[in-house]
Amino acid sequence: MNNQRWMSQNFFTFYMTWGIFLPYWTGFLIEAKGLTVAEASLIMSFGLVARGISTMFAFPYISSKWSSKRVVDILAAASIITVLFFIPASSFISLFMVTLLFSFCFPALMPAIDSMAGILVQHGQLHYGKSRSYGSVGFVVMVLIVSVITGKFGDSTIAWLLLGGLILLFALNMRQAPAILLEKPLRAKIGNLSMKQLFKTPNFLIVLLIAILLQGAHASYYSYGYIYLQELHVPKYYIGLIINIGVFVEILFFAQSDRFFGQWKPATLLTIAAIGSTVRWLMVALIPTIPVFILSQTLHAVSFALAHFAVVLFFTQHLPKGQIPNAQGMYNAFAMSWSTAVLTLLGGYLYEIEPRFAFLGMVVCTIPALVLALYLNKKK
Repeated sequence: MNNQRWMSQNFFTFYMTWGIFLPYWTGFLIEAKGLTVAEASLIMSFGLVARGISTMFAFPYISSKWSSKRVVDILAAASIITVLFFIPASSFISLFMVTLLFSFCFPALMPAIDSMAGILVQHGQLHYGKSRSYGSVGFVVMVLIVSVITGKFGDSTIAWLLLGGLILLFALNMRQAPAILLEKPLRAKIGNLSMKQLFKTPNFLIVLLIAILLQGAHASYYSYGYIYLQELHVPKYYIGLIINIGVFVEILFFAQSDRFFGQWKPATLLTIAAIGSTVRWLMVALIPTIPVFILSQTLHAVSFALAHFAVVLFFTQHLPKGQIPNAQGMYNAFAMSWSTAVLTLLGGYLYEIEPRFAFLGMVVCTIPALVLALYLNKKK
């Protein structure tokens, strides 16, 4: 099996499991386990904190001890074990503890798989966007499968589906991997590959700050997009289709990103992403209509996918192989976890005042991101 196909299948199977956990887990805790909305929200919020701690500290640590492939094996096995604990758990305390443990293990697979892809890109053995597009396809496929199965058999099946997806991921990862992913970190270099050393890389901190602002700005969309569409009187059976428009344009972007943007400067791509993100949230907030919301969904390819691609491109162009796990851990902790958690609270406060304000408030992040991106372009 060639490296492109091997990595594409890893992205596909991981994002299949992510397509179960991200959209459905809060509902699983409420409908299948009998928690209140407040209890489930509290558990998921602490889960985001645990996710950030794991990707910031635990994932880089184990990446300094084992090869990239072995790290994925360890995290997948730990995720399988912890998801089993959800089956007997029923009380708030037990579900709280198991969710913290699961959030510590499972989401770390995201930077682990991205790190493998980054290493292959560095060595000219992978087109990142082409493989990453299979991850988005896996997400969409599983969202549709789960919606059908839970509609027929109930929300209790969600945990079993997640368990099955993780077992599949672990089994497929047992295949022969690219040789570069089997190499253990060199002990002589570990001392020079600390998190602290990352900040000595020119422009790393600026790129990280831009990523934090742009990815965090999706908080209101992730948390309140569904109920906002209900505010716009969209029938429930159409809401899923509208939400999936963003994922479909993401798939199209990643499929062609290497071809069209692989030679661009990350600073230029981040500037475009910041402009697109600002326009997206202004459209949703200032023109509260269904057609405009649908149109704004096409900008997901810019606000999320292009920003993510630019960050990965910066890592592969400017960091040594051994630093990529550290950078991915920091990126996933700050940009994908903690900033989203904080801005979800801000978005919730604004949503209670006026639903449109939750999206308008995200511009507080995108405009500073644009200023930083323009500064980065001028500096370079």
